[in-house]
Amino acid sequence: MSNPLFRPFNMAGLQLPNRVVMAPMTRSFSPGGVPGADVAAYYRARALGEVGLIVTEGTGIDRVGSVNDPNIPRFHGDAALAGWGNVVKEVHGVGGLIAPQLWHVGAAINHANPSPPPQESPSGLFKPGKAWGEKMSESDIADTVAAFAKAAGAAKKLGFDTIELHGAHGYLIDQFFWTGTNERSDSWNGDTIAQRGKFAAEILKAVRAEVGPDYPVIIRISQWKQQAFDHKVATTPADLEAWLAPMSDAGADVFHCSQRRFWEPEFPDIDGADGLNFAGWAKKLSGKPTISVGSVGLSGEFIAAFAGEASQPASIENLLERMDRDEFDLIAVGRALIVDPDWVAKVREGRFGDLRAFDRQALATLA
Repeated sequence: MSNPLFRPFNMAGLQLPNRVVMAPMTRSFSPGGVPGADVAAYYRARALGEVGLIVTEGTGIDRVGSVNDPNIPRFHGDAALAGWGNVVKEVHGVGGLIAPQLWHVGAAINHANPSPPPQESPSGLFKPGKAWGEKMSESDIADTVAAFAKAAGAAKKLGFDTIELHGAHGYLIDQFFWTGTNERSDSWNGDTIAQRGKFAAEILKAVRAEVGPDYPVIIRISQWKQQAFDHKVATTPADLEAWLAPMSDAGADVFHCSQRRFWEPEFPDIDGADGLNFAGWAKKLSGKPTISVGSVGLSGEFIAAFAGEASQPASIENLLERMDRDEFDLIAVGRALIVDPDWVAKVREGRFGDLRAFDRQALATLA
């Protein structure tokens, strides 16, 4: 039987050579928000290493406070867009496919930044009971929706193959989903997840109008948040279906379902300890392709690793079993691709003994 990681896949009209996606990972190597030649070389190396689809680190839309670190790349302005154009050129030059992840951090706090920009969120909250930044007005919301659409249009013009919207991990879009950070009393909130999903749906509608009907659009979502690792937006399959449906109807082609450990079942009370993971349930309920992610190919989960815990190469047998039964369609690989741009090629060739370990020192360089 062929390795399921290396079966081609048609993702909403985009033909991928294999099922491996490079997960978006903030690297902060773009001074002033402009990605340079080193950033282009970094992504080019992963394309040469046979990654099926590269999703870039989060990039800030044209809105004050969309990023909270001056070294995170922007996706607006002549200099930054020219830098991204060079990234596309380098990746396409070696046969790769690439998507920018479009981002607004909302009220996410960056303690390492002594001079953060003005920040905004649904209710001026970083987490329940923790005020940070300003509550967004109706005009703020409208301008932010427009900024996401403008960035999507710029991505298409630059030649990116698809785009991803960051709707996960306690950042702006996710702050509207979460009752703990959305305390509004207007139409941007409500008792149901479908009502709280209006912001995401409006962004998707605006993006779809900008890029047209045939351009793939991915949205990344998560149950967990950086502010609450164990939180669940959807506690039942019915909740999850109600969460996904408005985004699907608004133009989402693919759901990128982030969890801390991809092998954990989402609703074990329903289908057991070996049940469907988050991406598996999203695929089942939405009928849309899904990307799974979470501590792939390494021991230890990624939050502990970024806090300093080293991780060793680990078996991917469980991943292959899940992919062979079509639980989800694509798998995103994160830390393993930070330390080893050839991870995909090595796995394809069975060179598991050549895979590299990860430790936090790898984050200090862009290689």
